[in-house]
Amino acid sequence: MKQNERFKLLLNWLEELPDASYANIQEASSDASFRRYYRVWNGELSYIVMDAPPLKEDNHRFVRYSELFHRMGLNCPEIIEANYNDGFFVLTDLGSQHYLERILDDQGMQINLYNDALSELLKLQVNGSKIVKEFPSYNHSLLSEEMNLFVDWFCTKELKYIFTKKELSQWEACTQILATNALNQPQVLVHRDYHSRNLIYSQINNPGILDYQDAVIGPITYDLVSLLRDCYISLSDNLLNDLVLDFYSKIDFSIRKNITKQSFIKFFDLMGIQRHLKAVGIFSRLMHRDAKNNYLKDIPRTLNYLYEVSIKYPELSFLTDFVADQCLDYGDQ
Repeated sequence: MKQNERFKLLLNWLEELPDASYANIQEASSDASFRRYYRVWNGELSYIVMDAPPLKEDNHRFVRYSELFHRMGLNCPEIIEANYNDGFFVLTDLGSQHYLERILDDQGMQINLYNDALSELLKLQVNGSKIVKEFPSYNHSLLSEEMNLFVDWFCTKELKYIFTKKELSQWEACTQILATNALNQPQVLVHRDYHSRNLIYSQINNPGILDYQDAVIGPITYDLVSLLRDCYISLSDNLLNDLVLDFYSKIDFSIRKNITKQSFIKFFDLMGIQRHLKAVGIFSRLMHRDAKNNYLKDIPRTLNYLYEVSIKYPELSFLTDFVADQCLDYGDQ
């Protein structure tokens, strides 16, 4: 169904809802998935309408995870109306200013915003430990599949680079190291996309949290590196290091007693490399498969993370050299 046809269907559904009069619909945002969002008003209150095509999105999982996140005391949207057949949902509106915008508008707020986000991340991990059976687990296959997006979509499709057999063997050795690092970490509830575009600034119960429908049980540093080595904004090294160590000091002692600071930092660094390989691949796929070009501008920052972190670990020298030789000038052409 074409987008304009879905929009008409959505409007008809809103008009037919009992006991509600939603008006003045405006496009709020779209994201890297197939979902689109609109803001509507019912009197003086605003709501978000989510258009999530049921053949493309698992809407039952989204609703279930929304309930679970609320049960953990996290500030995420509540479901007001649900139309599973067509994939339309009315949600509470957490606000219109993402963390990214707030930080760019007011650098003086940066430390407070990150402290709030890390406090909520700790809450997610601690309260999530009581409901781990509700979520699937990361595994070696999924971690490797994510990293291979870098080869399939960025190297092959975007750079037109074809790996030799030797290079593929070296690549696989690196991904084995990264997957093992992820699986050897303490496993906790992971939001899986915890960054500045999925956090909403809120004066009460900050931050609002979006886009949690892919949550899994996985590495303790996954969400931490998503937030602090964000593909959309860079933190100073000093601030990043302070926030990482502060988070480490606050994780449950039963976990922390078995991890030195140095081990935690290595977990964090290698986890970031895994995630950033995935991100570069996804950004490229969004252009080549979905005709969404606006993520390409974020690839150079993400490639710089890959180089600057991997160079600290000799066992990843193939990746370091490949990024330096083939990738770092991306965007300069």
